[in-house]
Amino acid sequence: MGKKIYMDNSATTPVKQEVLDEMLPFFSTKYGNPSSIYSLGSQSKNAVEISREKVAKALNAKTNEIFFTAGGSEADNWALKGVAFANRKKGNHIITSKIEHHGILHTCEYLQKQGFKVTYLDVDEYGIVDLKQLEKAITDETILISIMFANNEIGTIQPIKEIGKIAKDNDIYFHTDAVQAVGHIKIDVDELNIDLLSLAAHKFYGPKGIGALFIRQGVKIDPLISGGAQERSRRAGTENVPGIIGMGKAIEIAYENLDEKNTRLIRLRDRLINKIFEKIDYVRLNGHPTKRLPGNVNICFEFIEGESLLLSLDMVGIAGSSGSACTSGTLEPSHVLLAIGLPHEIAHGSLRLSLGDFNTEEEVDFVVEKLVEIVARLRSMSPLYENIKEVK
Repeated sequence: MGKKIYMDNSATTPVKQEVLDEMLPFFSTKYGNPSSIYSLGSQSKNAVEISREKVAKALNAKTNEIFFTAGGSEADNWALKGVAFANRKKGNHIITSKIEHHGILHTCEYLQKQGFKVTYLDVDEYGIVDLKQLEKAITDETILISIMFANNEIGTIQPIKEIGKIAKDNDIYFHTDAVQAVGHIKIDVDELNIDLLSLAAHKFYGPKGIGALFIRQGVKIDPLISGGAQERSRRAGTENVPGIIGMGKAIEIAYENLDEKNTRLIRLRDRLINKIFEKIDYVRLNGHPTKRLPGNVNICFEFIEGESLLLSLDMVGIAGSSGSACTSGTLEPSHVLLAIGLPHEIAHGSLRLSLGDFNTEEEVDFVVEKLVEIVARLRSMSPLYENIKEVK
C-alpha cells in the first residue's frame, strides 16, 4: 500500500495539531462542569463562552445567537422541527430542495407524517435552485425555507443572498445547512439574510461530535432536547467542553488567510479536473464549473461502476467517495445526481474527490495517473465500452 492519499475532506477532516493542543487540557486538568459554580466549573464555562464568541465572529452573528449541538445533523433537525412546531399556528408549509443532505430530507419526511406540507424544489443541471420556482411555491402557510449553502456531493454553491431576500420579503424564516460551507467560504448572516444556520466542526479540521446552530435573535423555535438549563434552556445536556474548545480554535484557524488557502485549493482542484479530462474520455463534471466549493471535484466516468472505482482507488492508497450503491446502502444512485438530470447508468459511475489543506500538487498528479490505469482496466471488462469503441 505504501503511499496514502486522503481526498475525502467533504466527509471529514483530520483534527489539526493546534486544535488538539487546545482541547487536551479540557479532558484532564480543566475537566470542570460549566454549570458548576466553583472555580473549576467557571474555568470551563469561560472557555466555552470564548469559543462561542469565535464562532459568532466567523459568521458575523451575536454571541447569544450561537447554540452548540452534537453536530450538523442535530442542528438541521433542531432548525426544522423547532421552527415547524413553534410556528404551527401560523402555518404548516416548508420549502426545501431535492438535493439537500439527508439530515434535512429525512427530517422533512418526518414532519410530513406530523401533518406538515413540504415542497421540494427542482434544481438545474448544475444543482442550482430556480428562484422563480421558489417564489411560486410560497403560500400564506409557508413558515420556513431551508436551502443548503453548498452541496456536499457536487459542491454547487446556491444563491443564498437572493434566497434570503425572498424569505425576508415574505416574512418567512430562512435556514441554510452550511455544514460544507463554514470554514471554507466567507459567511455573513446579516448580509445574506440568514435566520438559522447549521455547522459542524469536523468539516473544517475540528473534532467530530460537535456542531452549532445559529438562531437569529427573535426567531420563534422550540427546543429539540429538554432536561436542563444549558444553552440558555434551549438545548439541554452537559456541554461537550473539549469539542466546543476544539471547534472554536478550528473556526478561528479556518478563517485566517482564507483567500490564500482558497486560491491554492482552486488551483489544485482545477488541475485535477483538467488532467482527468485530458487523459480520460467519456467523463462528466457534476456541479457548477465555477460556483462550487474550492476543493470539490465530482466526476462521472461512463461505462464503469462507482463502487468498483472506489475500491480500486483504495487498493492503491487513495481515499475518495462515491454516490453509488456501496456507499449509500441502496441500489439507487445518488439522489443529487438524479436531481440534476443524470440517467441511472451514468450516475452510478460517480466519484467525489474533495481536496483539503494537506493535499499537494504531487498527490493530484499521482491520483490522475492511477485513475487512468484503473478506469482503463475497469472499462476493459465492460461490453458497453467495447461496443462504443467499435462504433467509434
